[in-house]
Amino acid sequence: MPRIRITIGHLELQAELFHGPTAQAVLEALPLECPFHTWGDEFYFPVPVSMPLEKDATTDVQVGHIAYWPEGQAVAIFFGPTPLSSGEKPVPAGKVNIIGRLLDDATRLREVKGAKKITIEKVS
Repeated sequence: MPRIRITIGHLELQAELFHGPTAQAVLEALPLECPFHTWGDEFYFPVPVSMPLEKDATTDVQVGHIAYWPEGQAVAIFFGPTPLSSGEKPVPAGKVNIIGRLLDDATRLREVKGAKKITIEKVS
C-alpha cells in the first residue's frame, strides 16, 4: 500500500493509503500543503479531488482512519471523538470513503491542534 507522510507543526506521522479509486485520486493529488479545520478530534482539509461515495461508504470510522468526505471535497483524519460522538469513537459529519490509516499514534495529533497548515506527501 502506498505510504504518505503527514506533517503538522512539529509533528510528523506516517500513514498508508488503501487500494481503491478514491485513495488513488487523493494519492495523485499529492503533495498538498494547505490550511486545515478542526472539528473535535478530527482535522479536515480541502483536496483537489471530486469523487462520489463508494459502495462501502460509511459513518463507522476508527481513531487513525483517513477518509474522504465527498460532500465537502475534503480529507478527514480522525484522532478521537467529534461533536457527533457519544463516546470516545469518532463520528463523521456524513458518510465517508475510508482511504487509509495512520501508522503512528493518531492521538498525538492533539499536540498540534493550534497549527495552521498540514502537509501531505508521498513517501518513496
